[in-house]
Amino acid sequence: MDAIPMVDLKNQYLHIQPEIDNAIGQCLLRADYIQGESVRDFESRLSDYTGFRQVIGCGNGTDAIQLALMAANLPKGSKVIVPAFTYIAPAEVVAFLGYEPVFADVDAKDFNITLQSIQAAFTADVKAIIMVHLFGQLCKDTEVIYDFCLDKNILLIEDNAQSLGVEKNIFRNSITTTSFFPTKNLGAFGDGGAVLCNDETLAETIRKIASHGQSQKYIHDMVGINSRLDTMQAAILGVKLKHLDAYNQQRRQHASFYHKRLKSLEAIELPELSDNHIFHQFTIKVKDGKRDQLAGYLSDKKIASVVNYPLPVYQQGAYKQDLNLPNAERLCASSLSIPVYPEISETQLSYICDCIEEFCKTI
Repeated sequence: MDAIPMVDLKNQYLHIQPEIDNAIGQCLLRADYIQGESVRDFESRLSDYTGFRQVIGCGNGTDAIQLALMAANLPKGSKVIVPAFTYIAPAEVVAFLGYEPVFADVDAKDFNITLQSIQAAFTADVKAIIMVHLFGQLCKDTEVIYDFCLDKNILLIEDNAQSLGVEKNIFRNSITTTSFFPTKNLGAFGDGGAVLCNDETLAETIRKIASHGQSQKYIHDMVGINSRLDTMQAAILGVKLKHLDAYNQQRRQHASFYHKRLKSLEAIELPELSDNHIFHQFTIKVKDGKRDQLAGYLSDKKIASVVNYPLPVYQQGAYKQDLNLPNAERLCASSLSIPVYPEISETQLSYICDCIEEFCKTI
């Protein structure tokens, strides 16, 4: 068996090579490399796909969160609630803009922040919440958290960098951010991101901030940054967006395969199967402190795996806080993601399951 990677972007490209090559070729012929036709076309297509009326392409997913927070113009000293178990980007942006990240625990089963954990972390100084739909699974408390933010008159930012496509026809007045990092369900061939919302005035502000605060060239109405979705990346994303639902469905099918094969193993806990899960990652929990041993065993069998994430954000040196959030800490010690990309074959899936079953017999 050849080595099995976490993602196989070369194989994905080969499946749609004529479409991709044509889209890139059209960009080269137009030579509109910055804010070109493909950017406007992709933003329109993504708007139609998600239901958001406004889509603003930007440089990457972290910039998308920053643009959303900059547009909110929160009072100095504001606190922003972020999940303790997630990638660093939400906390990073909060701290970079001079606000204070407040860490909330997550649900032990689905990895996502909960209304209960938000309420436990909430104080009058909290002016925003960043809710991450992690690993491709919609936060089960999304609607009640949205209602909580409305009641408290605070901003809700939804980071769906790992969950694009799990929801359609979204009418909430929160701000959604996403990433097009190559390994995402909708990935570019480089960096890229977007901010999505339903408020036209807010969208115009975000567009200005993303372009040096300009209302027109050389006229700067506010402090901004330079964060643009590259035209060629937009052209590639426009092609791949047409395949996104199929990619997500393939991920669901692979997750179902894992469930059928591995559900009886007592040594691991599987992620839930649901219509609200598109499996950016298939993340298992390995019991009894055996996570690293399983990862090493799979590596010996030429199977890639990833630990997302080895430390809660509040235990990282740059964000150190004296907290005890038990679910986040348990997940950091037990979680392991295994390959679930669309192009993986049933033969490869079966081999992975064989190896996990073999490992579980040894403990």
